[in-house]
Amino acid sequence: MFTEELNRVGYISRSVPTDKDLRTLILELKKQKNAVILAHYYVSAEIQALADVVGDSLALAHAAKKTDADIILFCGVHFMAETAKILNPTKKVLLPDLNAGCSLADSTPTADFEAFKSAHPGAVVVSYINCSAEVKAMSDIICTSSNAVDVVNSVPAGKKIIFAPDKNLGTYVAKQTGRDLILWDGACVVHVNISIDKLIALQARFPEAELIAHPECEPEILDRADFIGSTKALIEYAKVSPVNTFIIATEAGILYKMRELVPEKKLIPAPALETNSCACSECPYMKMNTLEKVFNALYYELPEITLSDDIISKASVAMNNMMAIK
Repeated sequence: MFTEELNRVGYISRSVPTDKDLRTLILELKKQKNAVILAHYYVSAEIQALADVVGDSLALAHAAKKTDADIILFCGVHFMAETAKILNPTKKVLLPDLNAGCSLADSTPTADFEAFKSAHPGAVVVSYINCSAEVKAMSDIICTSSNAVDVVNSVPAGKKIIFAPDKNLGTYVAKQTGRDLILWDGACVVHVNISIDKLIALQARFPEAELIAHPECEPEILDRADFIGSTKALIEYAKVSPVNTFIIATEAGILYKMRELVPEKKLIPAPALETNSCACSECPYMKMNTLEKVFNALYYELPEITLSDDIISKASVAMNNMMAIK
């Protein structure tokens, strides 16, 4: 019955107990089942607060590989849970909602990418971790926004490089490395939704602020940025910079951890394209993770991520090639 329900909606929607605090119930279940909860910076604050590890894609990949838990509950999006499964093929990996996808992964259909790769024979395929397990299996090495420059620099000079799926990150990496990258035409819906016009107005309103931006942002935003970095790098920069006001061009979920670490500083999320001038850019997929779904996922041990042995074997080579780069 639960499988039928799961197939219909992508998550277990059973009512949760009301006689005890839901957070307490989740922590009890986690202990009983020897589970670990991994959460990305972009999920809700209440989930970040109870997770064992909160991080960006690189940190969570390392955490997934090192864990001795029997169950990995990944509070993030689908490709992240797939990554955990690739790194831990014998462990049970759960995702609170199978519908929690990613615009970048969705922009790279397997057959289309296979044709793109065939059109550039001999090219080394560097794929951003924000892609499906099938695309990872067609790749030579994976990267994250934290290590993309180092990964591309690790490819011998003179080798052609396909970089997929994020063209904005690829454009940034090409500038940093001087390499001529063959770019797949994909983009993150969150970062391209940041309004350059409203951002310029916001900078005029707060001239003392530094603009810090994720490299998935459009080039015109990166050109205005005082600092560009991965989610983790943005957080670290806010900690060490002497500046007290920041405009932050990335998904707004990052503000929870930033405010925890630098409560004395003013943190302003970059505005989105929507009519509401106060609106910040949020990932609708990350926000599909809720405490109720986390509880049900742990209780019923569903939805579970399953991948074929062949995909795991091929994708793990590309993942481990990345993990070997310090």
